[in-house]
Amino acid sequence: MVAKISVGSSLFGALAYNQNKIDEGEGRVLCSNKMVEREDGRFDIHSCMEDFNRQMPKDIKTEKPIFHISLNPHPDDMLTDNQLTAIAEEYMQKMGYGNQPYMVYKHEDIERHHIHIVSLRVDETGKKIDDSNNFYKSKNITRELEDKYGLHSAEKKRQIQVFDFKK
Repeated sequence: MVAKISVGSSLFGALAYNQNKIDEGEGRVLCSNKMVEREDGRFDIHSCMEDFNRQMPKDIKTEKPIFHISLNPHPDDMLTDNQLTAIAEEYMQKMGYGNQPYMVYKHEDIERHHIHIVSLRVDETGKKIDDSNNFYKSKNITRELEDKYGLHSAEKKRQIQVFDFKK
């Protein structure tokens, strides 16, 4: 599984990207955390913006408070929605963002279905959540998830060159 982590300042941009996939019939919401769900079970960009903004502190101490992750299983891994949801929740917990508000989207725009997670990377005081070594930590977590769920490894196999020495 490959994780691509992006940080930014535009909550609307991250939500709009995922909402466009839903509008085109190429994506849907799998789950959310600390977000208000409408009675019909649907989410829309405006209510998501309101939920995130309501939970975002007024005094933010970082320029890029938005966390957008893409988790991409190996093309041969066929995962159910329940498995993808569990993977997303476990990933967020282990990364230290499990108590943050977040949205998990499944994208079906390419043959390899994958998920996107949009969240906040600031705590309730506006301080940035520790993200030191996030890429290293993320790689270890994706390896753990591959082992736990029996997924193909995303590691590129090194080719060992064998030399046939002749006189």
